[in-house]
Amino acid sequence: MGGDLRIVRCNCGRVQCEAVGDPIVSAVCYCSDCQAGGHQLEALAGGPPVLDPDGGTPYLTFRKDRFKCVEGAELLIGYKLGESAPTQRFVASCCNSGMFLKFAPGFWISAYRKRFAEPLPPIEMRNKTEWRHSALPLPTDAPAYRGFPGRLFWRLIKARVAMLIGR
Repeated sequence: MGGDLRIVRCNCGRVQCEAVGDPIVSAVCYCSDCQAGGHQLEALAGGPPVLDPDGGTPYLTFRKDRFKCVEGAELLIGYKLGESAPTQRFVASCCNSGMFLKFAPGFWISAYRKRFAEPLPPIEMRNKTEWRHSALPLPTDAPAYRGFPGRLFWRLIKARVAMLIGR
């Protein structure tokens, strides 16, 4: 794991989070929840884009113990697609910037790629393309999968084991 510190900021700069080390994955998700969640956040007054032009949601995913809000945590508001939805998307209420999401039973946080400063790692995979509804050509910058690939789960398992043994 690299020791790099990555800064995640809202548009106006009042909310700032930090992620330490390399992400578990740098991916774009096209699942129906990510698309609906992206539209939900983009519909907020003045909310900046979350989705790519082709409807994908680009993320950098980190272990929960490697991600924290260091400024403006009181300004974060969580949004869910429904009462029982396991995923909560957090927005900086000062400027309605989508910041990150938490999957309730998960041990990771997926931060919106557009909130990070450059340089960013390359996109490693495009997931759930079966739900993609764009007329734009599918980008060829990374492998694309109709579902969630086994290599994504393998990375999550490795990250969980590293957390459990304190690495």
